[in-house]
Amino acid sequence: MIRIDMNPTRKYKGFHLRLGKTLPFGATIVWGGVNFSVFSRHATSCELVLFKKHEKKPFAIIPFFDDFKIGDVFTMIVFDLNYEDIEYGYRMDGPFDPVQGHRFDKTKILMDPYAKMTGGRDVWRDPPDWENNPYQYRAKIILDDFDWKEERPLRIPMEDLIIYEMHVRGFTAHQSSEVKKRGTFSAIRDKIPYLKELGINCIELMPIHEFDEFEQTRNSPANGEFLVNYWGYSNVCFFSPKAGYAATGKYGMQCDELKKLILDLHKNGIEVILDVVFNHTAEGNEKGPYISYRGIDNKTYYILTPEGLYYNFSGTGNTLNCNNPIVRNLIVDCLRYWASEYHIDGFRFDLASILGRDQNGVPLANPPLLESLAYDPILGKCKLIAEAWDAGGLYQVGSFPSWGRWAEWNGKYRDGIRKFIKGDGGMLAHVAQRLQGSPDLYQQRGPNASINFITCHDGFTMMDLVSYNEKHNEANGENNKDGTDENNSWNCGWEGETRDPDIIFLRKKQIKNALSLLLMSQGIPMLLSGDEMGNTQSGNNNAYCQDNLISWLNWENLKKYQDIFHFTKKMIEFRKKYSILRNSNFLDVFTWHSTKAWNVNWIDPECRTLAFMLDGSKAKNGPENAIYVAMNMHWEMHGFELPDPPKKTEWHVFCNTDKKPPADIWGYGTEKWFINQKEFIAGPRSVVILIAKKPYKE
Repeated sequence: MIRIDMNPTRKYKGFHLRLGKTLPFGATIVWGGVNFSVFSRHATSCELVLFKKHEKKPFAIIPFFDDFKIGDVFTMIVFDLNYEDIEYGYRMDGPFDPVQGHRFDKTKILMDPYAKMTGGRDVWRDPPDWENNPYQYRAKIILDDFDWKEERPLRIPMEDLIIYEMHVRGFTAHQSSEVKKRGTFSAIRDKIPYLKELGINCIELMPIHEFDEFEQTRNSPANGEFLVNYWGYSNVCFFSPKAGYAATGKYGMQCDELKKLILDLHKNGIEVILDVVFNHTAEGNEKGPYISYRGIDNKTYYILTPEGLYYNFSGTGNTLNCNNPIVRNLIVDCLRYWASEYHIDGFRFDLASILGRDQNGVPLANPPLLESLAYDPILGKCKLIAEAWDAGGLYQVGSFPSWGRWAEWNGKYRDGIRKFIKGDGGMLAHVAQRLQGSPDLYQQRGPNASINFITCHDGFTMMDLVSYNEKHNEANGENNKDGTDENNSWNCGWEGETRDPDIIFLRKKQIKNALSLLLMSQGIPMLLSGDEMGNTQSGNNNAYCQDNLISWLNWENLKKYQDIFHFTKKMIEFRKKYSILRNSNFLDVFTWHSTKAWNVNWIDPECRTLAFMLDGSKAKNGPENAIYVAMNMHWEMHGFELPDPPKKTEWHVFCNTDKKPPADIWGYGTEKWFINQKEFIAGPRSVVILIAKKPYKE
């Protein structure tokens, strides 16, 4: 706590005030009071508006006097405030001239961009009362004094990560989750034993910053369901955790609840990556609401057209002016705060290509923001992951500016592996690149630059990928026009749910094929939460508005699809055991094969068989067993001529997706020896993984 000389002070309607400190921005507790500091280059005046907690009308409005402005920063200290019992906002005056980029409105109460906690909308789906309470999201003041005990960062090497993308609410909202506080940070703590059993060592949380779930709400014309902003990709405040995700949110304890979750995850060897959305805000276009940035300094915070309208590279109405120095500093300060005060291990940046555009929307060769994040001393050990595209058509997979620090969601991995598993021809050379960690994309950066995924929140789940040829988004109320049409999916012969045992077996086999390739690939695997238990969204590939059974994990599927869970668990265990699968550099460890050993017909568009062998003698942790993977994506069985294993070893079956459980996967240390060591018959649409070890013959 900073000690401030109490003199000289100034009195205003019973309050003692004095000139404050410009930095840090936001509301900071100082000796005897609170320091308020807010930037606006174009505002002509500013007022501090104070509320008692939960009261709709302010109890005080305090102007920043002319000498309480230093440069473009309004700053003052207000003494003798009970910071635990107040909420605050600002009113800014200035020109309303949209063509020039200015939209000041002194009647609007605005939230502090640096607010560390928000109040007013504390319970999930508690309806807003805009008529009687126009200032819905209120900045609150907190003292960051959480006791982290002796917790230390895990700093798991990138190549060792098993990332699990999760929606905080959807993970436990279903009653089958059997947790006390469903859909909350607290409930995830109850599921830590499950994550450990599965083998997860990193969770990636979809947006947990404060957002408005009532943004663009409506009822679905298809089924009458009330539709909300469920995913949360529309930030209200970058620094504040979502109160509605906390069991204690109504008590204003969401910050501590989230920190307790992170502390417990770290104690159990699980890192936390946040999905952050710095490309736009919830204020939308010129028809959107005043929440914060628009009324504080619209021209600074947003990328505007020459007519003063909003460029929309995000697809959501506006685009944040990320490479403006003020906005850039806001983003850096925000990430530093999450890394230092919440011990966050990394960040995944939504539509990250926007972060590389200039004030006119033009892509920059060396974006200052991305460079700042790459070299920031406080973020030096944090993982930085880019969704390397945006809604404006800028696609940078393989070319995102990295400075040796940034990894990317590899959309080309997703598309290529999906096509290959589906049975598309002409995919062998492409798939070979993806299995190696995409050296064609990341030769200078290494396989750690590739976040490999086949499914994520945006698109089909793994079960839906093998159950639907077309998207079925009717429940979203947009006439099935939303969501991508490029799913590269195959329904295995029947659209949607079926009781046909042959189709059910084939679908499970296709899921196991996908999981096998994902976890045998160089690069960083990412699984979508629920794929390990056959989760379905009934063909909805854009469930952004579905706060219901469409999006919630049904934990009863663990019993229904126990074999998929068991298979996933054993595949993760296998990956962890063999360091040859987790290289941080491109090494000469692959040899390529097909139905003939040492021979691949790379150019035949009808060839759908491929195999590779990994040289275990070159493993980073010392010599390991050789591994052989045969992939038959043809609809007929094929024999694969086997290369000779290393001396004094013979091939053993680790997994064969063509077999029914328990013979589909044997598990580490229990691999099955087989008689014919010259050839292995791979069933139609199957993956076989062999391990070379000293023979144990029954």
